[in-house]
Amino acid sequence: MSPKVGKKETIEMTKRRKRHTPEQIVRKLRDADAMLNAGKDLAAVLQTLEVSEATLERWRKQYGGMKSEEAVLLKHLVKETHR
Repeated sequence: MSPKVGKKETIEMTKRRKRHTPEQIVRKLRDADAMLNAGKDLAAVLQTLEVSEATLERWRKQYGGMKSEEAVLLKHLVKETHR
């Protein structure tokens, strides 16, 4: 992360974008569900997983209910289709 200096000479930290593997996504979805079922609020879950609410919802739409092997297969098939 590199600091950026704005007009008011304030330092702003930007986060680099991180790509997650299908296995990581499925694991984070499982962890999110477990934390939410345990009574943790959504903001705390998002902060723990280091993802936004939009990302979590997109992952749920795409990978919801899948096992990690199925997610890897889906990713592989999508890549082959785009060739």
